[in-house]
Amino acid sequence: MSLELTKKIVKALDDKLARDIEVIKTEEVTIVADYFVIATANSNTHVRALADEIEYQLEQEDIRPDHVEGRATGWVLMQYGGVVVHIFLEDSRQYYNLERLWDDAAKLDISQFID
Repeated sequence: MSLELTKKIVKALDDKLARDIEVIKTEEVTIVADYFVIATANSNTHVRALADEIEYQLEQEDIRPDHVEGRATGWVLMQYGGVVVHIFLEDSRQYYNLERLWDDAAKLDISQFID
C-alpha cells in the first residue's frame, strides 16, 4: 500500500513541476515511516500548490492525510500512513538536508513512478 501511495504522490508532484523529487525507503531504518518523499518548490505559492495537488489527487481516491503542517512556511510536511512528504523551498531543503540524515536508507529511482 505505501509504495503505491508513494507512486501517486510522486506523480502529483511531477505533474505540478516539483524539482529534485527523491524517494527514500525508510522502512528498514525507522518505524516513523516506510517512505519519505522529498521535493523542492520554486516559491511559497508553489509549495502550497504542490501540497494542494497531492491532497486533491488523493482525495479523488478517498485518501486523506493523517497530518499536515507548515502551510504558511517554506516547508510543508504531510503524512499519509507510512508515507511522509516533505515539500521545501531550496534554502530550507539545503539547510535541513534530510537526504544526509537518512543516508543509510535506500534511495529509489523515481523514473519508474512517472509515465
